[in-house]
Amino acid sequence: MRLRRNHLKVCTQGFSCCTLEMEEKLSQQSRTDLKAPVHQLSSNLQNTFTQRHRHFDQFFRELLSNAEKSLNDMFVRTYGLMYVKNAELFERFFSELRKYYSHGSSAVNLDDMLTEFWTELLERMFRLVNVQYEFNDSYMECVSRHMEQLKPFGDVPRKLRLQLTRSFIAVRMFTRGLALMPEVMGKVSTVSTSPSCVHAAMKMLYCPYCSGQVALKPCKNYCLNVMRGCLANQADLDTEWNNFLDAMFGLAERLEGPFNFESVIDPIDVKISDAIMNMQENSIQVSQKVFQGCGQPKPSMAFRTRRSTKDSGFPGRFRPYSPDARPTTAAGTSLDRLLTDVKKKLKQSKKFWSTLPETVCVGERIAVGDECWNGTAKSRYESVVIGNGLANQVSNPDVEVDITKPDMVIRRQIAVLKEMTSRLKAAYTGTDISFVNEDAGSGEESGSGCDSPPCDSDGDIYFSTPAPAKPRVIKIQADDQPSSGTRLAPFSLTLAVMALLLALLTPHTR
Repeated sequence: MRLRRNHLKVCTQGFSCCTLEMEEKLSQQSRTDLKAPVHQLSSNLQNTFTQRHRHFDQFFRELLSNAEKSLNDMFVRTYGLMYVKNAELFERFFSELRKYYSHGSSAVNLDDMLTEFWTELLERMFRLVNVQYEFNDSYMECVSRHMEQLKPFGDVPRKLRLQLTRSFIAVRMFTRGLALMPEVMGKVSTVSTSPSCVHAAMKMLYCPYCSGQVALKPCKNYCLNVMRGCLANQADLDTEWNNFLDAMFGLAERLEGPFNFESVIDPIDVKISDAIMNMQENSIQVSQKVFQGCGQPKPSMAFRTRRSTKDSGFPGRFRPYSPDARPTTAAGTSLDRLLTDVKKKLKQSKKFWSTLPETVCVGERIAVGDECWNGTAKSRYESVVIGNGLANQVSNPDVEVDITKPDMVIRRQIAVLKEMTSRLKAAYTGTDISFVNEDAGSGEESGSGCDSPPCDSDGDIYFSTPAPAKPRVIKIQADDQPSSGTRLAPFSLTLAVMALLLALLTPHTR
């Protein structure tokens, strides 16, 4: 026996097979059915980028660990005990790189860290190649002040600074962007369950049941209007979402090209050793210029009594491993493969929120043609399909949406995406932006990079950024010979030459 529908709250037309209790249960079911497809689609995308972030983060950390191990192995073979005694300098170098990657410029200023590294390396090497002298702290401070003019390590520090700062800024921002995507999706993917949205879903999905047309599916355009009404706030994410994805894609291409951190980190041991070789080869000239600017040091009494060849300087020159001896690829993959995969996923994620209603209203969820449920009967759906976004819902014929009350959770995520897009664009030019709300940052720009457009068209990452302004230092004569006022004693010069020859002739194991 059929009951009149005037007892029901949603399916009120004509006669009904449903009771009020049945309608309430179907209404609860419609709430679940409304969320399910959106949850599945967003969860799939969320899991995709959670996995990509994990792979990328693991790859970077393993690559850095491999680089540190490679440097340690090579330097132990090349410099032996002399390196072991100074290994903490290099351990601290890699530790600071990891700290920057994890916490950003609020924890580590890359420029300052690299300057301190090269300064300390100079001080230690200067003592080693001049073991016949004694140097106090004030003298070594004077040596450090001359570093920019002396360039004892050649051009390696400048080139490595450009490479490291750009690549680390880029990889850190890119990794953070990958981590942000699932975070945002987890916060905004819940479909509105307002009374009007649940009412509309119940009417679309289950009112045909109450009229005895169990197999009747909703018309596609009818489904689109209901879903666009219930996903109105999510659709407003689309503009900033797409801008964010474009910035991620651009930074991915940067990482494939001039900011490729794999090509920077993997051979970093060779680059640092090149700098040490430069210092070794030019130690006499460097020492003479320092003595001119800082004064003649006192001879070391300990050196006179010890005269040990093992303590006379850095033993030997650097000889790199063969390619087969280098560590295997980090995480069993390569940066190019990772980026190719991520770029593909980024492209597929464009317009995810604005096309979500179309993605839901397909297949078995709708009926094709005019033989469909239009909200009142089995007939053609006559209403116009309204646009996406909250503002367009003022004319939605199937869902009542209060356009004056936007979802504040989604609005906050729009702001988060916009902020991260700015940081990604800055990283694209080699600039690190720190905000107050991250790691207690100052909100000011930091790090080293280049201004756009020079970075866009430059193919040489070594020389595309102008050298930093030279610090104020003591003026030093350019001549290799000592000045008349600070002439080296013949005995001191002879000792310096002997120490260097001993260092170069000392045999070393490969």
